[in-house]
Amino acid sequence: MTDNSCGAHCAGLCTRDGLAQVLATDRGLLHWRAMRSLNDTGLAEHAVQETLLRGWRACREFDSRKGSVRTWLLAIERNVIIDIVRARAVRPGDVGWDDINDVSVCGGPDFADGLVDGLLVDQLLSRLPEPQRAAVTEVILHDRGYREVAADLGVPVGTVKTRVHYALRSLRQLPDVA
Repeated sequence: MTDNSCGAHCAGLCTRDGLAQVLATDRGLLHWRAMRSLNDTGLAEHAVQETLLRGWRACREFDSRKGSVRTWLLAIERNVIIDIVRARAVRPGDVGWDDINDVSVCGGPDFADGLVDGLLVDQLLSRLPEPQRAAVTEVILHDRGYREVAADLGVPVGTVKTRVHYALRSLRQLPDVA
């Protein structure tokens, strides 16, 4: 089922099948990046929903010559996350005396959760071959562009994309650790 109303550069998000495919393949990555940046499950879900909504609205503006739908959505999500962080900075949440007593000097459970997540990511990345690990670390964890990473690694852009693709596929096939 294809909707030609979007035009030649349609991302496919305007179709039921296209949206289902994106949800099946990229929702986990979008949520992981949002959670990593925002450290809040509710905000991460909001960021993913806003990313998909913006992608749906801009479906006809997608240009496959500039990258894949996944890359395009990750760029949209980056902007969504920046918007959320800026909004939180302008309007910090209400804090009562009960909340102040729960804060510990060492950083509390958020610090521990972040440490555990970091150790889990390190453990998963250690299972990848070095070229894939380097590509995933730079593109996904450091949020760098494929071209920039390719230039640093001295390989073609397609090679970096392939390494990231196969690394993510390998990680998806691992049994759940957490």
